[in-house]
Parts: sequence; structure tokens; C-alpha cells
Amino acid sequence: MMNTEGITSSNSTENAILAAAEREFLTKGFAGARTTSIAEAAGVTHAMFHYYFRTKAKLFDRIIEEKISLLKEALFNPVENENASIEETIQTIIERHLDFIAANPDLPRFITSEVYSNTERSDVFLSQITKYAPIMLNNLQSKIDRAAEAGHCRHVDARMLILDITSLNIFSFIAAPILNAAISGLTADFEKFIAMRKKENFDTIMRKLKP
Repeated sequence: MMNTEGITSSNSTENAILAAAEREFLTKGFAGARTTSIAEAAGVTHAMFHYYFRTKAKLFDRIIEEKISLLKEALFNPVENENASIEETIQTIIERHLDFIAANPDLPRFITSEVYSNTERSDVFLSQITKYAPIMLNNLQSKIDRAAEAGHCRHVDARMLILDITSLNIFSFIAAPILNAAISGLTADFEKFIAMRKKENFDTIMRKLKP
């Protein structure tokens, strides 16, 4: 008979290590992160940490893989919905991507830093992205072309469109410390701020697509 209590305990320990590691990596970067600190924050021994993940690199790879999987759901999956119009597709991409960043506000700065400072670790991130990006861009381009032929939008380059969307969405979070100092209370009501950015960014992108 399977010991479900043991499985639950194992999953709980693994999740605790993953959560502690994510905080450690995001605040200190890969080079500055320490497995002893991760184990302590997760409430496990250093030996237990190594039992689950063996090395810091394997743990880092696991976290990046899970984050890219979530990003895929935000950016890539909406494009695969054949029943959605181009307008509905763009709105879903913007909203899901903003929700993803709001849940992971330190991730853009972390990834940018790692890509430029650590070639080996950046390869992990880039290899995950290249699994999905070409397919998503091709599908989005096909949807744009069909909509343009029907007179619903202009012909635009899907690559530039995704660059515009991600730039608009990410900038508010990367520049948050400066923006909050310059525009007092900008993110005081965070949910309202996110809702405003969703609308503003959608309106901006749709003006670009307007036939």
C-alpha cells in the first residue's frame, strides 16, 4: 500500500526548498546564493537539501524551468486558441503576462542580470525559451495575417508586437523604485495599478494594430 503521508511530506519539503531557493536566487543572484542559507530558510538540513537537489545548479535549473512553464501559459497558450479573435488574443496575452510579472516582480531584473553576468546560467534560460518561442511567434504571425486579410488589423511583425507588449508590461516593474519616487503613490493600490496597466497597454497595442 502506498504511504500517501510520506509522499505529502516529501512534496512539502521539496516545495519548501524551492520557495527558499527562489527567494535566495532573486535577492542574491546565482553566484551569491548559498545552499546553506537555502536549507536553513527551508527548515531542512544541508544533507536533506542535497538529497532532494544535489547541487545549486540543478535547483536553479528547476526553478527556471518552472518559471518558463508559467511564462509559456501567459504568452504562448493564448495564441493557440483558434476561436479567439486577434483582439481577444492580444488582450489575453497582455493580462496574463502582467499577472505573471505581478506575481514575480523581481524576476525580470534577475533574469536580465543573470543573462549578462553568467553565460552558463543564461544558456539554461535561453534553451528553455527557444523550446516555445519560434512556434508561438509563427502561430501569432499566422493569426495576425489572417486578421489583416479580413480587414480586422494591419499587417505587423509578430516579433515586434511581442517585443512591444513585453516591454510595456515589464518596464513598470523594472523602473518601479524610480517611478514611485517620481510619482508618489503610483502603486499604492497595487490591484488598481495592475488593472490600469492592463487597459493602458491593451489600448496602446490596439492603436498599433488598428487598420
